[in-house]
Amino acid sequence: MKAYVGVTDGDWYRFLADRPMLTEVNFWRPAGSRAFRALAPGEPFFFKTHHPHNRVVGGGFFSGFAQLRISEAWALFGEGNGVPSLPEMRRIVGRYRREPIAPEDDPMIGCVMVREPVFFPTDQPSEPPPEFASNIVQGKGYDVTDRNSAGYFEVLIGRLLGASVEVDTSQPWHRSGPVYSDPRLTRHRLGQQSFKAVVLSAYGRRCAITGDRIQPVLQAAHIRPLPAGGEHRIDNGLLLRSDVHTLYDHGYLAVDPKHRLMVSPRLRAEFGNGEQFYSRAGSQIALPATVRERPHREFLEWHLDVVFRAA
Repeated sequence: MKAYVGVTDGDWYRFLADRPMLTEVNFWRPAGSRAFRALAPGEPFFFKTHHPHNRVVGGGFFSGFAQLRISEAWALFGEGNGVPSLPEMRRIVGRYRREPIAPEDDPMIGCVMVREPVFFPTDQPSEPPPEFASNIVQGKGYDVTDRNSAGYFEVLIGRLLGASVEVDTSQPWHRSGPVYSDPRLTRHRLGQQSFKAVVLSAYGRRCAITGDRIQPVLQAAHIRPLPAGGEHRIDNGLLLRSDVHTLYDHGYLAVDPKHRLMVSPRLRAEFGNGEQFYSRAGSQIALPATVRERPHREFLEWHLDVVFRAA
């Protein structure tokens, strides 16, 4: 397992520390051009302040990365962005970019999303991790099982979980028993808003079936819904137009394991309609460029077996 220590300013963390009801936060970056690949969802992400304070003040669990417009980040996370309003967020992003954002502009920012954040009491921050140089401006990744840092991260992860943690440096994290069994450390699982963000980004803001780009009607759909045992994870998601989402959830549409659209004969029989979907039947839906972000066979097969109206 990896951990990451990101550098933040004091205003961001103090604003969020005063709002313990937030379950997801956006550790945003003013430039959206570089993806964040240091962690997998479920791995710990810690917040460290700039010099001269230079202390780890909290953390949470990495929930995904997406490139979002400022307005999209605000719509999804609101005060979880560490600011009280959209105009203030635009002002601060412009300050970091050293150029005010024009009223008509809505630039992309990098959104590192963190779920279940914990902020340490102000009189109980932690020292920086080993070998964290003072000139690091964004952050640094660590192997939690490395003998030089395992003891340090045992304490920090324990503070996130509210329980004692023992990192076994002799074997991979996923075999280390009780620590990994904690549901907060579940791999792949995203927060609810993070799920929406990564699905929107992965599908290029287009409905996977129709290609529509009218964003207010696009929805992040679960292939296997949460009440049926599904999870917020990118390979359990599809970006669909709202009416297409409804048809999918009711079994009139499906996607097979080869990512081809399937249309139930019940759509025509019951409603005398649906030609726009029958004309696309058998064709491959639009897919994310990254293979691991594409719908997983297991979830697609579950939907076909349980939900799809095959006859």
